Formats: sequence, C-alpha cells, structure tokens
Amino acid sequence: MQRREFLKLSALGVGAMALRGSGPAKALKAPWYAQEVKSVYQICEGCFWRCGIVAHAVGNRVYKVEGYEANPKSRGRLCPRGQGAPQTTYDPDRLKRPLIRVEGSQRGEGKYRVATWEEALDHIAKKMLEIREKYGPEAIAFFGHGTGDYWFVDFLPAAWGSPNAAKPSVSLCTAPREVASQWVFGRPIGGHEPIDWENARYIVLIGHHIGEDTHNTQLQDFALALKNGAKVVVVDPRFSTAAAKAHRWLPIKPGTDTALLLAWIHVLIYEDLYDKEYVAKYTVGFEELKAHVKDFTPEWAEKHTEIPAQVIREVAREMAAHKPRAVLPPTRHNVWYGDDTYRVMALLYVNVLLGNYGRPGGFYIAQSPYLEKYPLPPLPLEPAAGGCSGPSGGDHEPEGFKPRADKGKFFARSTAIQELIEPMITGEPYPIKGLFAYGINLFHSIPNVPRTKEALKNLDLYVAIDVLPQEHVMWADVILPEATYLERYDDFVLVAHKTPFIQLRTPAHEPLFDTKPGWWIARELGLRLGLEQYFPWKTIEEYLETRLQSLGLDLETMKGMGTLVQRGKPWLEDWEKEGRLPFGTASGKIELYCQRFKEAGHQPLPVFTPPEEPPEGFYRLLYGRSPVHTFARTQNNWVLMEMDPENEVWIHKEEAKRLGLKEGDYVMLVNQDGVKEGPVRVKPTARIRKDCVYIVHGFGHKAPLMRLAHGRGASDNYLQTRYKLDPISGGAGLRVNFVRLEKAERPRLPSLTGLAKRPFDERRM
Repeated sequence: MQRREFLKLSALGVGAMALRGSGPAKALKAPWYAQEVKSVYQICEGCFWRCGIVAHAVGNRVYKVEGYEANPKSRGRLCPRGQGAPQTTYDPDRLKRPLIRVEGSQRGEGKYRVATWEEALDHIAKKMLEIREKYGPEAIAFFGHGTGDYWFVDFLPAAWGSPNAAKPSVSLCTAPREVASQWVFGRPIGGHEPIDWENARYIVLIGHHIGEDTHNTQLQDFALALKNGAKVVVVDPRFSTAAAKAHRWLPIKPGTDTALLLAWIHVLIYEDLYDKEYVAKYTVGFEELKAHVKDFTPEWAEKHTEIPAQVIREVAREMAAHKPRAVLPPTRHNVWYGDDTYRVMALLYVNVLLGNYGRPGGFYIAQSPYLEKYPLPPLPLEPAAGGCSGPSGGDHEPEGFKPRADKGKFFARSTAIQELIEPMITGEPYPIKGLFAYGINLFHSIPNVPRTKEALKNLDLYVAIDVLPQEHVMWADVILPEATYLERYDDFVLVAHKTPFIQLRTPAHEPLFDTKPGWWIARELGLRLGLEQYFPWKTIEEYLETRLQSLGLDLETMKGMGTLVQRGKPWLEDWEKEGRLPFGTASGKIELYCQRFKEAGHQPLPVFTPPEEPPEGFYRLLYGRSPVHTFARTQNNWVLMEMDPENEVWIHKEEAKRLGLKEGDYVMLVNQDGVKEGPVRVKPTARIRKDCVYIVHGFGHKAPLMRLAHGRGASDNYLQTRYKLDPISGGAGLRVNFVRLEKAERPRLPSLTGLAKRPFDERRM
C-alpha cells in the first residue's frame, strides 16, 4: 500500500479497552487483580501466528494475558499456547546472563564462564572482524526464527554484507507454496493463508492439520465455516482432528498428493466443470495445461493414491458444484517429498479452475499495511533473509559481493537453511566460518543432526541468542540471553490481511536477570562492527516513533491502540474498479504455464514423481503438531507440559498387534540409517494407514539443563537423517525417512509436578 492510498483511509479498529492501573493494593496479600495492575497491548509469542493480546502485570510478573476484540488475529480469544506462554518468562531454567565457552573446552561440553555484556559483545565483534578479514563478510551466516529475527536475519546481515541469512520457516516449511504462488499469481501466499474460510461452502484439506496446529484466527474461521454448513473433505494418511469434522476422509497413500490433484484438474477440464469465464478473463496457459493433464485420469491416479477413481470423480464434481465457494487451502508446512513446488502449483491450479482466487469463499487478496521504514542510507544488500541474489531475488549481486552459498539455484528469495550446512564442512562454494543462531533450535529443525554437529565443530565463531539452554545453545562459543516477548519492545509487526494491520509490542515489565532485547544486541554489535550509520537511533522508542510519523501518529497514541487496522482490497472487483489487476506476473494474469521454470531447466507444468517405498519391516515416518506446543520451543513450560507431557507414536492397531505391541507400551524408533529415538509411548489406532506411523514434532529433547523437556518422548528431527531437495524452491522434503519399532522399557523421569514447583536458582544459567 502506498502513502497516498493510506491517507485516504481511516483506521477501522483500535484497542478495545483503556489500559490503566486498577488502583493501590488494599492489602499486602491481596490477589494480583486487586493490586496495582499494569496492562499493556502486547503480541503473543506462544506461536508465530502472533496474536494481539493484553498483558496484565503486577510488578515484574504477568498474571494474565487475553486477546482483544479489535485485533484481527485474536478477536478477543486466545489458544492454550497463548495462555500458557508467559510461564517461559518465569522459567527457572531460562538463560540469565551472557556466557563465554571456557577456553580449551570442546563445543557441546557445556563448560562456560559468566561474562559481562561488554565483554561478550567485544569478543564477538573481534572474531567477526577477523573472519571478514580472512574470508570475507559472506563467511558468516545468520539463522533466525521469531518476531525479533528481523534484526539478525534481515537487517544485520544486509548491513554487514552477507547473503547467507536464512529462516527455517522458509526452506523447512513454506518455500514451495511461496515460490508456486509467486509464479502462478505474481503474489506470495504470505505468513497467513489468505482464505475466506467463513464464506467457503466446500473445503478440501490436503495434509492440513487445522485444529492441531491451532492457529487462532484460522481455527475460529474454520469453526464458523462449519457452523455455516460448509462441507469438508480431508486428504490425509491419518484420520486427523479435521477429518473428524469432514464428510469425506480420503486416506491417501503418502507421497501421491500431486497425482490426485492432477486427476482433479483432468476431471474439471475434460468434464467441462471449470469456470470458463474466469479462466478466459484472468489466465494464460490454459491450453498447455489441458494438453498436459490429458492422460492423468482418475484411473491413473487410483493406481498411485489408492483412492478409488469414482471417489476422485465425485469429489471433483462436488467441488465444481460449489464453485467459486469451493477452496483448497495450501498448508503452511509443505516440504514433504521433494516435488513440493509442483504439488502446490497443481493445488493452486485447481483453485483457479474453480474461479475462487479473489472471490468470497475462496482466496482473498492480502495486502500489507502502509508504514514507512526508518530512514537509513542504502544497505549493501537487500534485507530479505538473504534475498539479495538468486532467480527471484535478482540475478546478480552488487559489485564486490559474493552470491549465496546455496549457489542461488533456487527460486525462493530466502537462502535454503539446510544448504548452508555443507559449506561449513566442505568450504564449497566458499567457507562459512561463523554462525549466529537467533531463536532457532538447530537440532530440532535442520535435518541430519550429526552433519549439523560436524558443521558446528568447523566454525571459528558460533553465537546463540536464546531464552533457554537448548541443545544447540550448549555448543555455542558465546551465549547471549534474550529478554522474552513480555519484557521488550520489538519492531512493528505488519500483517498482510483482508484488512491490513499494524501491531505494537509494549513491555509489560523490565527484563529479568541480566537479559537484553534482540534489537539492543543487534545495535550494540553493529556499533562495534563499524555499522553505526545503519543504527542512528539511540533507543527503540525513538526508532518506533520515527516510523509512526508517516502515519501522523506518535508512540504514546499507538501504545493506547495496540493495533491499527487499515482498509484492504481483498477482491478482484476492488482492483477492477481501479482499472487494474493484482497479478504481478510477466503477463499480468494468472499463469498456468511457467515459462521461467522451463528456461531454468525445469518442467513448466506440475509433474508427479512416485515416492520411494518403505524398506521391508519399516514404516514411513509422518509428523505433525500439538495444539498445546509450538515446535520444540515450549516443552520446558510446565503449564503446557501439564496438558501434553509427551508425544506418542501412532501405528495401525493391526500392525501393533502383529508386532506384539499394545496401548501404553514404549518403543524405540530406529530409522533406515540406524539412528534410534525414544523411548516413546505406543498408540495403536485405526486412524492411520498401515504403511506409516506418526508422531508429534518437538519432543525428545536432549538438554539436561531444560529439566522438564529433557528425555520426554521422541524427536522426529533426529530421525530425519535424509531429505529430498525440491530443486525449484530449495525446500527440504522431510517425509522420506522410514522407521521400525523396537520394544523398550518405560522411561523413569522426574515428576512434572515436582519440577513445576522448582524456584528460580541464581546459580544456574
């Protein structure tokens, strides 16, 4: 959105309540709500949906968080993660002060000495300058995840001059859908799937774990769609929570989703069921697509998917009968089998044939809100998580800078994070000798953990910025303890949405212990590295205040609002009234044939590659989410662990019986490379196919200083020693690992109740 457009618009929503203290305490032992309460607008960090919340604090303790109505994400509601997330701030195991690895000790030994911030930052800056002198700025990589990652994955690398910045949320999560959408629509999907759930009347979920990933707004909208009578079809090898709400469950053979989608395209076209007017008006490449899918009949797809051809036809016809209010939402996590960009392309093509893009009940057109950046001199590189080179981020680098170490061979703007591990070991295409890890647990996100550990041993500098002493943190040369989300300001969160909006995070109390916010750490490092021209502001308040000037607002006003909502243009008709279309493709229309892929040596239309079959005695390893936990970040939070203390391995009940396993038994999972994980509890069930097993991601921590999380359950990531690279997006397909089950003893673990009562211990890190 441009400034001139913003100035025409009014804010549609502000904070729903006046935030003020409730008066002096009436008694020393009065409950928290009867004392002097400080209430501030905040942004939840329970997951990366980042709902707008109000935090209520007394002194240095937040006692309650809740959503507020004016925020388009929370709408006054909050999920279990959001309700329990504050406990992480008061976790006795959290990192409390800067630490430097003891000289002569090995990475992973966990031997550290306490340091001052000045000493720690001076040490880091000295090592960075030495690496730059010897290898160049590109020899330092930056990994990050979370609200504060902007400073360490976007801004600091661009100012420093390294293109090797990456987020797991791209190549280990969303890359295929973002690349596919960019080349089909000329627009990204974005962080929040732009689906008009509440107005949809027919919803097809392919591997979409809504109800288990618990994205607040999405779940509210899905519930409203069900209330409004929407029919739901779930395509999944497992009878998921969403499948329990569906009128059809299609237990597809894992890895064959693209075949199913191609067959649906075939039926829609060859049975003349597609939206002809929409396709003629808004697309190019239809004839090429029609010829491409001629032989992809339901009978062909049945051989691969094990879904009856008649069912495939029936679902296609039902979709067509409900168009344009029939929709196939793309999943957020879609790095599955290595052909993922093609799968998402095919999914988007089905939506286009249903005529739902830019129409109610289908995809809305998300726009980012208007807010000027802080005025700075031009940065050496483009701050887009390594997006300064590569096919879609520019075909050349600025003079004097090297390309990304993933060789810029992918169409994603962000560097593929897993592809930066090898240069740390091999030095090809050039050495990476330094690494920053902000808010990302390398051992629970990047596949092939042994290879990652080998890479870390090769570094000259490894810096971890985190809240908890997670596995990878104890490999760092320097550990920098960050203030939690409740204790800090962050940059504004700008959300592309049906109604674009801006969110502000305001600290509920001062940082506990000797911790610092990420923006402060980045700025102090920048000053030591000679980058002061990119950090002219003295405080974050000054930075935020300056950005708000473009809206005619000040920080105090924004603190009283929490969220600023702007008007959007969600429908095609909104754009057509202005005499234009929203598609940023070369043709200016939706493209059903990708010429750019062809020029790069790829197929220009979706192709299906049959998946590798499990070895004898093995099952394909599938994984998913808990509605209570976020990735591997929350398993030390006693509030959330009380609700979901360990994961289970789902296996078909007949397979369990054949293996002599029953409900409550424990097993070790052994993958195709001999890696063992567990023990993990067995869940025999009829809700999964016989050729696969399933576990929830995030458990199986091997971090003794995280006393709740350590040793509970099994880690899917440690079992993912292999991945299949998507050559277009750079995504790492992770569902290509197989496991067998070995019976094991039940683990003896300390009581969660006892651990929950442990006090802060100043002697611990």
